[in-house]
Amino acid sequence: MKPNNTLPVFFACLAGFAFSVNYTNHAPLAAALMQQFAFNKAAAGLLTSAIFLTHALMQIPGGHLADRFGGKKVILAGLLIITVGNTAMAFSGSYEQLFFWKCFIGLGTGISFIGSARYIAQSLPHDQLPKAQGLYGASILLGSGFVIFAVPQLASFFKWSGAFLTTAVIAGISLLLLLIWAPAPKKINHPHINLGELLAHKELWVLGFLQMASFGLVIVIGTWIIELLKLNIGLSAKTAGAVGSIVLLLGIITRTYGGQLVKKTGYRRLILISIALNIIGCFTLAFLGTGFTPVMLAIILIGFGCGLPYAALFSKATLLFPGRAGAAMGLVNMLGIIMILAGSPLLGKIADITGSFTNAFVVLGCFSVLAFVVSLFLKEAKENSLNT
Repeated sequence: MKPNNTLPVFFACLAGFAFSVNYTNHAPLAAALMQQFAFNKAAAGLLTSAIFLTHALMQIPGGHLADRFGGKKVILAGLLIITVGNTAMAFSGSYEQLFFWKCFIGLGTGISFIGSARYIAQSLPHDQLPKAQGLYGASILLGSGFVIFAVPQLASFFKWSGAFLTTAVIAGISLLLLLIWAPAPKKINHPHINLGELLAHKELWVLGFLQMASFGLVIVIGTWIIELLKLNIGLSAKTAGAVGSIVLLLGIITRTYGGQLVKKTGYRRLILISIALNIIGCFTLAFLGTGFTPVMLAIILIGFGCGLPYAALFSKATLLFPGRAGAAMGLVNMLGIIMILAGSPLLGKIADITGSFTNAFVVLGCFSVLAFVVSLFLKEAKENSLNT
């Protein structure tokens, strides 16, 4: 990556880390919050739903704002919302207040995510986008994973309120650094494309479906893999958590590597290979999920299969609509989040009804097969044939 393009990628990754800690910063505090405000586990789970719901709702509007005002301004607005929201959470006096502020923070994470992706697209030439988007995607997983480790340590010293104040400080410092030092992207004029035209583009919906079958899939599996490890293999909660986290943590490496691999394989081939890995992984969990070695193999396959396509999907969306890349990437990511909101409870329901995870992972395997068939309709991205 050329030196003059390093700063925009660095600041996008900084923002990615700063907003993604909010995805999971409440999870390690669940026990303390339940004791403090007297609510149950179902209500604790709704705090996750709260942030991802508003996060999803802001994808297309946030992308539209980023296209109109530039990615940097949208990132700054998002980090300001996150700073205010976490500060308010630290002084919450009821569950209802926690829930409200988690919804509020989701507005900030939603526009920060898409603003940062748009900032990269505005700052770098097309041939450098996959690598940069891969690094940005890795920073998001790094933030989500880091906070699961850091928050319990912070809470032991500063209680749960101090932990939320710390994530507010992370967002606030990132806001100041971006405001002062992040370079403004060059303004490039593209032929106008209205939102209706963008939403009617079939290939963009294909990319969104594939985001469901990669990002959405890994989050859904990550939600339940720990329970499978405890139920089927008999691991302790601590060991199951460490093993299960690999499926997400691998994404830090695979998202970065996937961004570099696109140039060698092409968009279409990389996505097909990735979805094939997910198919094998899901059916392995379904039919061989009682053995530690097959489960570990499946976790690694799914970690690669879900991480490798990240940069390709968002770079391809940018190439399809360079003038409305924010809205295009927003649609793709929104569909991935819908998979999380619907897939996690569906998988749990299937497991409850059948008494095992076999049928649940068969369903995910069949969904991955469908995604493989859908990906056959993707066209290879070529810069000289952009839909502008």
